[in-house]
Amino acid sequence: MNMPGRALLVLRVAAGLVLASYLVVFGSLAYARRQSPATTAAQNADVKKHAKGTFEVKVNPEPPEDKAEGSTLGRMSFDKQFHGDIEGTSKGQMLTAATDVKGSAGYVAIERVTGTLNGRKGSFVLQHSGTMSKGALQMSIIVVPDSGTGELISLAGRMTIIIAEGKHSYDFEYSLPDAH
Repeated sequence: MNMPGRALLVLRVAAGLVLASYLVVFGSLAYARRQSPATTAAQNADVKKHAKGTFEVKVNPEPPEDKAEGSTLGRMSFDKQFHGDIEGTSKGQMLTAATDVKGSAGYVAIERVTGTLNGRKGSFVLQHSGTMSKGALQMSIIVVPDSGTGELISLAGRMTIIIAEGKHSYDFEYSLPDAH
Protein backbone atom coordinates (compact mmCIF):
# COMPACT_ATOMS: atom_id res chain seq x y z
CA MET A 1 0.00 0.00 0.00
CA ASN A 2 1.41 3.38 -0.93
CA MET A 3 1.85 6.18 1.59
CA PRO A 4 -1.22 8.27 0.62
CA GLY A 5 -3.41 5.10 0.75
CA ARG A 6 -1.99 4.16 4.17
CA ALA A 7 -2.58 7.71 5.50
CA LEU A 8 -6.17 7.60 4.26
CA LEU A 9 -6.72 4.24 5.98
CA VAL A 10 -5.27 5.58 9.25
CA LEU A 11 -7.54 8.66 9.03
CA ARG A 12 -10.61 6.48 8.44
CA VAL A 13 -9.76 4.23 11.41
CA ALA A 14 -9.09 7.27 13.61
CA ALA A 15 -12.37 8.89 12.54
CA GLY A 16 -14.21 5.65 13.32
CA LEU A 17 -12.62 5.49 16.80
CA VAL A 18 -13.51 9.13 17.49
CA LEU A 19 -17.11 8.51 16.37
CA ALA A 20 -17.33 5.37 18.53
CA SER A 21 -15.95 7.30 21.52
CA TYR A 22 -18.54 10.05 21.04
CA LEU A 23 -21.34 7.49 20.85
CA VAL A 24 -20.19 5.81 24.08
CA VAL A 25 -19.81 9.12 25.95
CA PHE A 26 -23.08 10.66 24.72
CA GLY A 27 -24.94 7.38 25.14
CA SER A 28 -23.75 7.17 28.76
CA LEU A 29 -24.77 10.78 29.40
CA ALA A 30 -28.19 10.20 27.86
CA TYR A 31 -28.70 7.09 30.01
CA ALA A 32 -27.60 8.95 33.17
CA ARG A 33 -29.92 11.85 32.30
CA ARG A 34 -32.87 9.45 31.88
CA GLN A 35 -32.19 8.08 35.34
CA SER A 36 -31.59 11.39 37.15
CA PRO A 37 -33.95 12.50 39.95
CA ALA A 38 -34.77 15.71 38.05
CA THR A 39 -35.86 13.72 35.01
CA THR A 40 -37.85 11.32 37.17
CA ALA A 41 -39.63 14.29 38.82
CA ALA A 42 -40.41 15.76 35.39
CA GLN A 43 -41.78 12.39 34.27
CA ASN A 44 -43.93 12.19 37.44
CA ALA A 45 -45.33 15.65 36.62
CA ASP A 46 -46.62 14.24 33.32
CA VAL A 47 -48.58 11.47 35.07
CA LYS A 48 -52.25 12.41 34.92
CA LYS A 49 -54.23 12.37 38.14
CA HIS A 50 -57.95 12.88 38.68
CA ALA A 51 -59.94 14.87 41.20
CA LYS A 52 -63.72 14.61 41.39
CA GLY A 53 -66.40 16.20 43.49
CA THR A 54 -69.23 18.68 43.65
CA PHE A 55 -69.58 22.43 43.99
CA GLU A 56 -72.17 25.09 44.66
CA VAL A 57 -72.02 28.35 42.75
CA LYS A 58 -73.52 31.77 43.48
CA VAL A 59 -73.63 34.09 40.44
CA ASN A 60 -74.05 37.86 40.84
CA PRO A 61 -74.88 39.97 37.73
CA GLU A 62 -72.82 43.17 37.62
CA PRO A 63 -74.24 46.31 36.01
CA PRO A 64 -74.44 47.64 33.43
CA GLU A 65 -75.64 45.28 30.71
CA ASP A 66 -74.94 46.35 27.15
CA LYS A 67 -78.03 45.63 25.05
CA ALA A 68 -77.99 45.99 21.29
CA GLU A 69 -79.87 44.46 18.41
CA GLY A 70 -79.11 40.72 18.30
CA SER A 71 -77.10 40.40 21.54
CA THR A 72 -76.65 41.43 25.14
CA LEU A 73 -73.22 41.73 26.76
CA GLY A 74 -73.01 41.13 30.47
CA ARG A 75 -70.57 40.81 33.33
CA MET A 76 -70.93 38.63 36.42
CA SER A 77 -68.98 37.78 39.52
CA PHE A 78 -69.28 34.35 41.08
CA ASP A 79 -68.32 32.43 44.21
CA LYS A 80 -67.97 28.66 44.45
CA GLN A 81 -67.65 26.19 47.30
CA PHE A 82 -65.85 22.96 46.26
CA HIS A 83 -66.25 19.55 47.92
CA GLY A 84 -64.54 16.23 47.28
CA ASP A 85 -60.95 15.96 46.06
CA ILE A 86 -60.89 19.77 45.90
CA GLU A 87 -61.89 21.32 49.22
CA GLY A 88 -62.04 25.08 49.07
CA THR A 89 -63.53 28.18 47.54
CA SER A 90 -63.16 30.23 44.41
CA LYS A 91 -63.92 33.73 43.26
CA GLY A 92 -64.30 34.63 39.62
CA GLN A 93 -65.27 37.16 36.97
CA MET A 94 -67.23 36.30 33.84
CA LEU A 95 -68.05 38.14 30.60
CA THR A 96 -71.06 36.91 28.66
CA ALA A 97 -72.73 37.41 25.30
CA ALA A 98 -76.33 36.22 24.94
CA THR A 99 -77.97 36.28 21.52
CA ASP A 100 -81.60 36.64 20.52
CA VAL A 101 -81.50 32.99 19.38
CA LYS A 102 -82.62 30.73 22.21
CA GLY A 103 -79.76 28.52 23.43
CA SER A 104 -76.95 30.47 21.74
CA ALA A 105 -74.44 32.37 23.89
CA GLY A 106 -70.78 32.65 24.82
CA TYR A 107 -68.69 33.34 27.90
CA VAL A 108 -65.15 33.73 29.15
CA ALA A 109 -64.17 33.68 32.81
CA ILE A 110 -61.22 33.66 35.17
CA GLU A 111 -61.47 32.14 38.64
CA ARG A 112 -58.99 31.66 41.49
CA VAL A 113 -59.43 28.43 43.45
CA THR A 114 -58.02 28.39 47.00
CA GLY A 115 -57.92 25.33 49.24
CA THR A 116 -56.60 21.79 48.96
CA LEU A 117 -56.28 19.45 45.99
CA ASN A 118 -56.05 15.86 47.20
CA GLY A 119 -54.53 17.14 50.45
CA ARG A 120 -52.06 19.61 48.91
CA LYS A 121 -52.69 23.22 49.95
CA GLY A 122 -52.46 26.27 47.70
CA SER A 123 -54.27 28.14 44.98
CA PHE A 124 -54.47 28.15 41.19
CA VAL A 125 -56.32 30.01 38.45
CA LEU A 126 -58.77 28.49 35.96
CA GLN A 127 -59.46 30.04 32.56
CA HIS A 128 -62.90 29.30 31.04
CA SER A 129 -64.10 29.64 27.48
CA GLY A 130 -67.55 28.42 26.48
CA THR A 131 -70.01 28.64 23.62
CA MET A 132 -73.50 27.32 23.18
CA SER A 133 -75.03 26.98 19.73
CA LYS A 134 -78.79 26.34 19.90
CA GLY A 135 -78.26 24.39 23.12
CA ALA A 136 -75.10 22.46 22.11
CA LEU A 137 -72.44 23.40 24.67
CA GLN A 138 -68.67 23.44 24.10
CA MET A 139 -66.53 24.36 27.08
CA SER A 140 -62.80 24.52 27.81
CA ILE A 141 -61.49 25.08 31.34
CA ILE A 142 -57.72 24.95 31.85
CA VAL A 143 -55.26 25.84 34.60
CA VAL A 144 -53.46 29.08 33.77
CA PRO A 145 -49.79 28.07 33.40
CA ASP A 146 -47.61 28.90 36.43
CA SER A 147 -50.60 30.11 38.49
CA GLY A 148 -50.20 27.47 41.20
CA THR A 149 -49.04 28.55 44.68
CA GLY A 150 -48.00 26.75 47.85
CA GLU A 151 -47.98 22.98 47.36
CA LEU A 152 -49.66 23.42 43.96
CA ILE A 153 -46.71 25.05 42.18
CA SER A 154 -46.32 23.60 38.65
CA LEU A 155 -49.96 22.41 38.57
CA ALA A 156 -51.31 21.88 35.06
CA GLY A 157 -54.68 20.50 34.06
CA ARG A 158 -58.11 20.63 32.51
CA MET A 159 -61.48 20.66 34.28
CA THR A 160 -64.81 19.37 33.05
CA ILE A 161 -68.01 20.66 34.66
CA ILE A 162 -71.03 18.38 34.73
CA ILE A 163 -74.51 19.79 35.36
CA ALA A 164 -77.14 17.11 35.98
CA GLU A 165 -80.53 17.49 37.65
CA GLY A 166 -79.61 21.03 38.75
CA LYS A 167 -76.44 19.87 40.60
CA HIS A 168 -72.87 20.81 39.67
CA SER A 169 -69.90 18.45 39.76
CA TYR A 170 -66.37 18.50 38.37
CA ASP A 171 -63.84 16.08 36.93
CA PHE A 172 -60.34 17.57 37.06
CA GLU A 173 -57.54 15.85 35.15
CA TYR A 174 -54.21 17.27 36.26
CA SER A 175 -50.48 16.76 36.61
CA LEU A 176 -48.41 17.92 39.57
CA PRO A 177 -44.85 17.02 40.55
CA ASP A 178 -44.53 14.80 43.62
CA ALA A 179 -43.96 16.68 46.88
CA HIS A 180 -40.34 16.84 48.05
